[in-house]
Amino acid sequence: MQPRVHRGDRRGGAGGVLTYAADRLFEEVAYVAYHLHWSMDAILDLEHPDRLRFVEEIARINRRLTEGE
Repeated sequence: MQPRVHRGDRRGGAGGVLTYAADRLFEEVAYVAYHLHWSMDAILDLEHPDRLRFVEEIARINRRLTEGE
């Protein structure tokens, strides 16, 4: 299943979560990029809830692997 993608100009303008901390955004992008080897643009094009879902799922998989399930 392909995630929903928001194709927009991230250089400014209306839309998006304007108060979302830049450090947190970079953390999410780095985490997903490291595990899924996606480009920064591909990850930033994801809708925020979809990106967070990938972060949560990757963390869940990592926990299962670490715990030996």
